[in-house]
Amino acid sequence: MEKQVSKFYFYLWAGWALHLTLSSTIWAFILATCVSLYLYVSQGMVPVTQELKMALLDITKFWFLIFWSLTLLLFLFRTLKGIFNNCKNSYKLQLLTCPDEGVSEAVEDVGYGDLVKVWRKWFMLIIWLVGAQMIMALILSYLFSANSAVFDWFNIYVLYAFILVAGYFSFMILSVRCKRVKLVKC
Repeated sequence: MEKQVSKFYFYLWAGWALHLTLSSTIWAFILATCVSLYLYVSQGMVPVTQELKMALLDITKFWFLIFWSLTLLLFLFRTLKGIFNNCKNSYKLQLLTCPDEGVSEAVEDVGYGDLVKVWRKWFMLIIWLVGAQMIMALILSYLFSANSAVFDWFNIYVLYAFILVAGYFSFMILSVRCKRVKLVKC
């Protein structure tokens, strides 16, 4: 039974990570490309040269990182909806109505309004798990690196990897930490 639950969490996490990655990066790329095209058009659509291509590519890269930060936050919220009521390996996470009212019923059609309280708890859990990973990485970097600059390795890509790892563990902890989320057989 425990092996089935472990597989459930892995399948849940893999689907969530794939959806989060594709959604946030594709939208960030689209928005960054739109900014580059807008700048190109607003500057009079000069003839395309090698220098212009490189400049537009640099502008796109610059804006991609900014937009990825924003789309990542947006899709962290949007992808949470997809983890509920999806049967994977005979289990599913179920969102419940507020248990403070005495009676908790399963929410069959999960809407974004139903997710706000759960998302806040889940997001704080992600933040704490990412913070713990950063502390461990900082300690390991300090112990095994001869570099005097401790945070040379840190960028948005490392942060994203930390978020993905934290997401895996957060799904396991979520049903314990939040009374509105329950792991059930399906």
